[in-house]
Amino acid sequence: MLLLITGASGAGKSSVRTAIARELCPVVECVELRDVVAVPVAPTLAWRQRATEAVVRRALELQRSGRHLLLSGDPVAAAEVVAAPSAPALTGLAVCLLDLAPEVQASRLAARGDDPALLTDHQTFAEWMRAHAGDPLHMPHVLSTGGWDQMRWERLTDLRSSWRTHVIDTSAMTRPAVAEAVLAWCRSVLAGQAPVLRVA
Repeated sequence: MLLLITGASGAGKSSVRTAIARELCPVVECVELRDVVAVPVAPTLAWRQRATEAVVRRALELQRSGRHLLLSGDPVAAAEVVAAPSAPALTGLAVCLLDLAPEVQASRLAARGDDPALLTDHQTFAEWMRAHAGDPLHMPHVLSTGGWDQMRWERLTDLRSSWRTHVIDTSAMTRPAVAEAVLAWCRSVLAGQAPVLRVA
C-alpha cells in the first residue's frame, strides 16, 4: 500500500515525515521523491510525474514483502499517483492533505525565506489542492498540461464516486500536534479503519 501525505508549500509535509518515520518503521518506509530518484536542477511537472511512478514501483517492491511506503515532502497530487502507469498493482492508496489558511501559509513561507514573488502561486496551488481533495477532476489541466505522456488520467473518472481524502488543517496546530494527527491517521489506515482508494 502507498500512503500519500500531500499539501502545498508550508503545510508541514517534510517535518511530519521526519517526526513519524521512526514510529512507523519497519512496517512503513517513509520517503520523499529525492530518496527514490535524483532531482534535476530544474524539476518539471513531467519529471515529478515520472518520479511518482518510481515511488509507486518502490511501494510495489515493499508490498511484496508485506510492507508499505509513505510519501511525504513533495506537492504530489493524489491524481498523479492514481494516473501513474504502475498504480493498479497497488493494494491501495490512502491520501492525507495537510491544509493551511492563506495568511498562515504566507507567514510560514516568509519565516523560512521563500521568495515573496512566488506567494500567489503557492496560495493558488493550495486552493487547487483543497478542491482536488474533494474532486479528482477539478481543473485537471493543472496536472496534465506539460505533464508526462505516460500518465493514465482516464482512471480519475472511474474513481470520482469513491474519491476520499483525509484533510488536516494545520493552520493553528503545532508541529508535534500535526505529527500526532498524521500518525493516528497512518495507524488507522494500516489497521483497515480508514478509506483507501483502489486503482483499477
